[in-house]
Amino acid sequence: MTAKQSYFSILQLSDLHILPTSNGRLLGIATEHYFHACLEQAVRLRSRQAFDLILLTGDLAQDPCLASYQRLLNTLDTYKIPCICLPGNHDDYELMQQVFNTDNINCQKQLLLANWQLISLNSQVPGKAEGHLSKKELNFLEHCLSENPNRHALIAVHHHCLATQSLWMDTMILDNSQEFLAIIDKYPQAKVITNGHIHQVMDIKTGNLRVLGVPSTCFQFTPKSAEFSVNDTAPGYRLIDLYEDGRVESEVMRLPSPLLGLNMNKQGY
Repeated sequence: MTAKQSYFSILQLSDLHILPTSNGRLLGIATEHYFHACLEQAVRLRSRQAFDLILLTGDLAQDPCLASYQRLLNTLDTYKIPCICLPGNHDDYELMQQVFNTDNINCQKQLLLANWQLISLNSQVPGKAEGHLSKKELNFLEHCLSENPNRHALIAVHHHCLATQSLWMDTMILDNSQEFLAIIDKYPQAKVITNGHIHQVMDIKTGNLRVLGVPSTCFQFTPKSAEFSVNDTAPGYRLIDLYEDGRVESEVMRLPSPLLGLNMNKQGY
């Protein structure tokens, strides 16, 4: 954040579900095509001021392999925008850390931005869909907050910590979300949590804290659904602007057209 810049701009993309081959399809959807479309639109529409950071909040790959992560790295590298990558329940975090390991594109867990800090947490439980923050992650969170009392904080994590009112999705919430929120509640400089995983919009104000969720760059989950359900709402992404005085401005943007070819099965993916 420079003296001429009153805010730090972040492009959040999530739940890409990139497949082992570039033309692969998941539930009938060419996931890589739609990720490219979201990224290209976001950068084009923000042409007057480039993003300061791209934030990928998990499920970068569906069936993680070197090829899928390498293609993603190559795509991101063309934009010359710093990028932070978090793991989701579908990811291979060890492989992610091997591939996303450049000065510009990496899995850095704390990023200091003038009078803000971005704290990235790993909520993955290998082999399971639900999320959990280990004692190590919670200690890291508290250390970052306690050591930087004069920095506003944005906390990024894959799994959601507040209910979505979709019963099936909320079985995969952070299982220790109350412990997570109790730590954050002690530090008034923590302004916002943003997560992926839910494939839909969330924007909830609780006390001084704003909790955000983002659409997927591919298919969306049907809001307030008791059972697994997808719909053809257009893919999207979130814009987040962090102001020097602690204000957060954010909006969700979508591609102009609904998904094509979505297989709306009830069996999951």
